[in-house]
Amino acid sequence: MIIDDLAGNCGEWLRGSGPESDIVMSSRIRLARNLADFPFIRRCTDIDRLNIESTVRERLVKDDRLEELTFINVADLENIDRQFLVERQLISREHANSDGARAVAIDTNEKLSLMVNEEDHLRIQVMKSGLDLDVAWRQINEVDDLIEEHLTYAYNPQLGYLTACPTNVGTGMRVSVLVHLPALVITQQIDKVFRSLQRINLVVRGLYGEGTQAMGDFFQVSNQITLGKCEEDLIKQVGDVVPVLINYERKARDFLISENQHDLFDQVSRAFGTLQNAQQITSEETMEHLSKVRMGINLGLINDVEIPKINKLFIHTQPAHLQKIRQTELSTSERNIERANYLHKQLKIDTETDADNN
Repeated sequence: MIIDDLAGNCGEWLRGSGPESDIVMSSRIRLARNLADFPFIRRCTDIDRLNIESTVRERLVKDDRLEELTFINVADLENIDRQFLVERQLISREHANSDGARAVAIDTNEKLSLMVNEEDHLRIQVMKSGLDLDVAWRQINEVDDLIEEHLTYAYNPQLGYLTACPTNVGTGMRVSVLVHLPALVITQQIDKVFRSLQRINLVVRGLYGEGTQAMGDFFQVSNQITLGKCEEDLIKQVGDVVPVLINYERKARDFLISENQHDLFDQVSRAFGTLQNAQQITSEETMEHLSKVRMGINLGLINDVEIPKINKLFIHTQPAHLQKIRQTELSTSERNIERANYLHKQLKIDTETDADNN
């Protein structure tokens, strides 16, 4: 089964090798599209939803250019598998918790996912490692054009693409960048930075998007509205701000190194030690400690582990991932124990390898 295969791997956005990947975890562009022949999802009957799902699937699987896409029937999945896809950022929480016919199509490297029957009939998403918005836009634009060869979108010459939410009307585009800003959090500058973003119509959300809290000092920065703007303008709006955020975060890290190096090293070392030795640990504690370790690696304070491993641990220690890896359902207390054991195993490999090399 494809979900079991995904559990042991890491997607494109976790590679940690894209531009500015010490601070920017991933770049994502999402397009909201609706089919002209059906009502919006909120007005759809169960039969409408079934017909939308079958229409999309049947028409797209015939195109050899989309042969890497694998369709998954989300409605038939167990709760743990749906949550797994949410943690993987391949579907939204709304898509996981909704009712009726719905699906997701995923490519081999998890660069592309296509949600069917979420808030809109189609949500097309491309994710890239690091700050790579221009490449993400080229790729999703090609996919969008390809899909439009098979499906007729709801489109108005004056308004643009018609969407269920008015803020998405126009391009239907959401440009978002997932940034890791631990130094701005530690130096208590983060709220001031976010207020500045809100004044220029950018939204800040948690790791899993709308309605989620920030975990592990990760924040999604994205555009708020699309009407009246072209795709290039939206990419520029977000793309121009992210380098400023990167600069603020790097200055905050430099300040911590120059003014509080011993305190910072102590925080990082304690976090790393906790991850290596805790007998049980919650996902929230894990994210908090991994955040400090990730910053410590980028600042040269830790040499025993690489960034891609830490990126993987952010996701693989989430509840559904742990249970998929263990291949059994676990209670909250059992997950806390299993999470600690998993961290021991993963971090022990790196430290022992480093010691052998020395």
